[in-house]
Order: sequence, then C-alpha cells, then structure tokens
Amino acid sequence: MELVLFYIAATVAVFSTVMVITRLNTVHALLYLIVSLLAVGIVFYLMGAYFAAVLEVIVYAGAIMVLFVFVIMMLNLGKATIEQERAWLRPGMWIGPVLLSLTLMTELIVMFIQSGSVAAGHVVEAKSVGILLYGPYLLAVELASMLLLAGLVGAYHLARPMARESKEMR
Repeated sequence: MELVLFYIAATVAVFSTVMVITRLNTVHALLYLIVSLLAVGIVFYLMGAYFAAVLEVIVYAGAIMVLFVFVIMMLNLGKATIEQERAWLRPGMWIGPVLLSLTLMTELIVMFIQSGSVAAGHVVEAKSVGILLYGPYLLAVELASMLLLAGLVGAYHLARPMARESKEMR
C-alpha cells in the first residue's frame, strides 16, 4: 500500500511542478509550488526520512513560500491590478490546487490509519543528518552552495538597473 501512496505522491509532485512551470499567473504558480513541496514531503515521509519531510513542509512549504507570497503582495501596483485580484478570487482558479491538496491529505490520513502512529518507522535524528551532510556528502553540499551563489550573482546581474549599464558603457 505504501508503494501505491508513494507513486500517487510522486505523480502529484511531478504534475504540480509542471503546472508551476506552465502557469503565467504568479499566484497560481506559487499555489502549485506549495502543493509540489507538500507532495515531496510525503515522499520523504514514505521513504522513512521523517526529519527531511518535516523540514520540507516547515522550511520550504511554510517559510519560503510565505516569503514569496509577501514579495508578490508588495509588488502589487495599486488600482491597475484590482481587476486582476478579483479574477484570482474566483473559485475556478483554486480547483486544481485544492484537488491535489485533498489527494495528499487523503494519502496522509490513510498512512496514519494504517501505521497506527505518526512516526511508524526508524526516526533519523537531526545530529545524524548533520554528520552525514558535513561528512561523506560534503562535496554535494559545497556544490549546492556554489550553485546557489551562481544563481544569486546571475539574479543580481539581470535585475540591476539599466542606468548603471549606460554609465558603464561610456
């Protein structure tokens, strides 16, 4: 049964990630991204990585997505976007994320009923995760940090004002 739940969660994660990429509306893309992160958390849970699942939900689906939503809210351009916001509040726009979230919630309920408890497997402690990340997987952690740094430099380069570029051209 866990294999079936794993494939359902993986399918929801892949589908919602594709929806993130193909949506033109940023709020809709964020909703699908939250669903995708929750599905990945369920995949981690099913694989026995309870700590990674909790981190996925709390850190990514919780904190970072709230930050993204606040940034989008701050970029609201005033009266010109009121009609667009009204369109966002239509019930039809929420059907996709709601159905995917209900599928994941049903999966969680089935898992909890079958296992009898929230953590029915081997619990991995945070200390052992840290020892592994900075032990045998140190190279992967450093490569990920370099990739994030390259993304940060690229984002800065793309977002810098054009006035600065015109001064540099002289």
